[in-house]
Amino acid sequence: MTERAADGTGVRGRRKRPTMLDVAREAGVALRTVSRVVNEDPTVGSHLVSRVQAAISALDYVPDERARQLRRGVTGTIGAAVRNLTDAHPVLGAIDHNAREAGLTVLAMSTEDEEAREREVVTSMCRRRVDGIIIEPISSNHQYLSAEVESGLPVVAVDRPLSGLEADTVLSDNAAGIGTAFRHLVLHGHRRIAYIGDHERIFTGRERAAAFRACVAAHGGPLDGMVHPGAVEPDRVVAALQTALGGPEPATALIAGNAATSIEVLRHLGAEAGRLAIVGFDDFLLADILRPALTVIAQDDAAIGRTAIELLLARGADPTHPVRTVTLPVTLVPRGSGELPPA
Repeated sequence: MTERAADGTGVRGRRKRPTMLDVAREAGVALRTVSRVVNEDPTVGSHLVSRVQAAISALDYVPDERARQLRRGVTGTIGAAVRNLTDAHPVLGAIDHNAREAGLTVLAMSTEDEEAREREVVTSMCRRRVDGIIIEPISSNHQYLSAEVESGLPVVAVDRPLSGLEADTVLSDNAAGIGTAFRHLVLHGHRRIAYIGDHERIFTGRERAAAFRACVAAHGGPLDGMVHPGAVEPDRVVAALQTALGGPEPATALIAGNAATSIEVLRHLGAEAGRLAIVGFDDFLLADILRPALTVIAQDDAAIGRTAIELLLARGADPTHPVRTVTLPVTLVPRGSGELPPA
């Protein structure tokens, strides 16, 4: 038990926080009346509201937000399950910014690109009774979320849709981005263009590889040895790069399917990177200070985060609203590497 001094301070001189009962005594009203005012009950008379608010101000009373949220059945927290937290994650930053604007706190956890980990993370968020979940999906089946969605939990997918479960989704225009990158390289004289990207079991990897094949078919270029989807691991990326750059007719240009692939390619090429034209899909920190700086297809991270929060709030306000998929445009950012001519 903590001892209290006669003036209401604790033994260490910290003043006791006023309680709702203190407010009731100060205002000369019932405790229930204070509770109704604090919880913005519109049926309380204006004269009582004024008395309670005056007492709150006089005592510097701060309502217990946790108790208010429990009474309302909300937590003021949303979950964000993203692929990783170790690297800069501008979309997560945008989600957090827009959530704070809406008075929400973000609980962010990493799925580490593993299906089992994703389920563990999302299930943990549901147990914590978050008010909604924004997820960067990796799982091949999201039926484990069906009961939560049916019960009214707002869920929004970013970067790729959920599998086996309908939910509001925010995507970037993958096909347009690859098409823009390919035409840009063709414009600079390239005919033998290679692609190294993510595994095709992942939605973005599948969409970008398919778009690349369509571009090659439309321009009549070679496909053999030029398309390399797969796990973004150093050994696999290096092997793909060696295949694309080997042989009597090597690729003179490369499209990297995501930021992680761009980084592995540049790490392996080192000083030789300036001899191969490269366009990376998705920007990343320091890409603009390389020599040459990396030309990229930039996703609109701020718009992705903002749209995800907007969809989450709209779903919470009206769970019966038809599911929406919002596809956002991407932008070519020429910086030098994508403008190199064939060697």
